[in-house]
Amino acid sequence: MLVDNGVNGDSRVQKEARSAAAAGWDVFLVGKSPTKETQSWQIGGAEVRLLHVPGPMKRRRHEYRRAVLRAPLAYPPGPLASFRRQKSMAWRVDLNTRRILARQQGSTAATLQLVIPRIAARVQSLWIRLRARQTRILEKRRKRMDSLLDRVTTAFWLRTMGNRAWRRLDPHLWDLELAYGKVIDQLKPDLIHANDFRMLGVGARAALRARAEGRDVKLVWDAHELVSGIKPWDPHPRWHVAQISHEREYAPYADAVVTVSDTLADLLAKEHNLRARPFVVLNAPEEEVAPEHAAEPIPDLRGLCGIGPDVPLCVYSGAAAPQRGLDIMVESLPALPDLHVALVVLRTDSAYMKSLAQRAEELGAADRLHILPYVPHYQVVPFLSAADVGVIPIHHWPNHEIALITKFFEYSHARLPLVVSDVKTMAATVEKTGQGEVFKAEDSEDYIRAVKAVLARPKAYREVYSAPGLLKQWTWEAQADNLDRVYALLLLSSERQTAEVSEDPDLAGHTCITCGEEYESDESPIKATC
Repeated sequence: MLVDNGVNGDSRVQKEARSAAAAGWDVFLVGKSPTKETQSWQIGGAEVRLLHVPGPMKRRRHEYRRAVLRAPLAYPPGPLASFRRQKSMAWRVDLNTRRILARQQGSTAATLQLVIPRIAARVQSLWIRLRARQTRILEKRRKRMDSLLDRVTTAFWLRTMGNRAWRRLDPHLWDLELAYGKVIDQLKPDLIHANDFRMLGVGARAALRARAEGRDVKLVWDAHELVSGIKPWDPHPRWHVAQISHEREYAPYADAVVTVSDTLADLLAKEHNLRARPFVVLNAPEEEVAPEHAAEPIPDLRGLCGIGPDVPLCVYSGAAAPQRGLDIMVESLPALPDLHVALVVLRTDSAYMKSLAQRAEELGAADRLHILPYVPHYQVVPFLSAADVGVIPIHHWPNHEIALITKFFEYSHARLPLVVSDVKTMAATVEKTGQGEVFKAEDSEDYIRAVKAVLARPKAYREVYSAPGLLKQWTWEAQADNLDRVYALLLLSSERQTAEVSEDPDLAGHTCITCGEEYESDESPIKATC
């Protein structure tokens, strides 16, 4: 099982690894270490290995060269500019100290001898400052890559190399391959589960190497999102097109595709012309806590906020970024004078969190904004249940429209009334179930209306969760069964040269995972010889 993060904070891969191990699979979860050291621990019966990933290819090739034509005065890439500036300043400090001593000694000759060196030091300082400024400008231009030449070269590589263009546009993907590939080869897996788009290529190449050695290794691609619809993580203009090209090159190598929603399954099948519709495995919370964690105390959300049980509290739990819309929760505090807001995020000291805290202080509401760290994924639901409202204020981005995201299920199992923005799938679900209110994304007045409506009659929204089967369908245990069947079907087809499909509509829906052909049957499981 492959993931391109440090595992902690990624509830989906943690649950996948634990449940697969509990089902009897030998699981190695390979991730990216946040330090230069390799790390290892257990998640249930699964072994986690975090690898150090050096990043020399994170900088594009042109960033290591001098720009003789574009910026002839700029220093070469590297520390030379900083060294020259420091050396120049040190020389001027030294000359100034010698001048002071000469004056104290009353030596006119010594003072005059320093005139020319001081003029030279001043001229050198201005020259170095000019070159350093040119160097900074060049570095910014290389990061923006918005000049005509940059746009032309990007278009050239896309036109001439097609889906292989990521090799030129984002060579950092090779850093991941070189760190993970040798470890995967040593483990000799029967099945590779590649999480998200950056691990797809790593998994596909490992499977190809194994097959070249005579081992029939299966590849499962777990598509967490639609890469063409995300707001780029990296602002570099070549990053996003590189990830799209990379995904398109390696998607055909997946023996089965798993994803997080029906809508995304349909989009992936169409975009990559997949042989079969992806299997849907929702990122739902676990219904039961693992025995080794059952006795752990649950942090007190209200205690961490320093408020009592009767103080109204809205909570947001999850990734923190401007497109997640957290600003609206802070900006609305003056209009909701009794309300407290808790933001449960991975990095409480990030620049974005600091900006929200500063804004709350400017609004005179700093005492009502509480920025708290993540708790373990198996404690999220009981931790959040102490709040009065669960908020999902995300903005309109293609990827936000197509799925019920993790926090939606977590809030639901915490039996929280919801306030969600009008992104398509979540808004439609909330309107259907009646478990909360929908507001227009980025509209502060409508957000305030929705919060007031929920706080006015919370019991009515909470009662929705008592509907038979509503929460049961949103449990990880049900999803883990689906994932286990995907694994079993792939390996069974490998061993028997047959494809066995499920009648369950949440899975393939009478679609052969080997050839993609649809057919009808009254029996389950169904076997079809390709």
